[in-house]
Amino acid sequence: MNIKIQTQVKGNYKEIMARFDRALFEALAPRQPKMEIVEFTGSKKGDRVHIRFLQPLKVDWVSVITEDEINDAEAYFIDEGVQLPFPLNFWKHQHIVRKITEDTSCIIDDITFRGPNALMTLLLYPAIYLGFYPRKRIYRRYFGKA
Repeated sequence: MNIKIQTQVKGNYKEIMARFDRALFEALAPRQPKMEIVEFTGSKKGDRVHIRFLQPLKVDWVSVITEDEINDAEAYFIDEGVQLPFPLNFWKHQHIVRKITEDTSCIIDDITFRGPNALMTLLLYPAIYLGFYPRKRIYRRYFGKA
């Protein structure tokens, strides 16, 4: 299953990608369920992100950055889940910042996920979509509305 959410923001795509750091990660973290950032080493290949959800159950989510690149049109990195909470079986999240003009960019959250079966994958869709859609508002506040 795939979800793609696009948000237009102010700023040069390379400068925006450089700000994909722990501070932005903390700003993007959902208020519910309650969670803590156990480890955040960055957004470059080989970096790790480890979060722990604290309620209603204590579960860990660990992702590794498997790829990153900056070219003339966009900058991106990909995180892939290596330890996922049930019912997720697969997670791949491409964080893309695409150049529109010199001072306008589009942030794209391109998420591919799978549950243990087709029905569970379908049931996960609304929860994941609703979990990521608020990022549009946060990105615009953080970087500026284009």
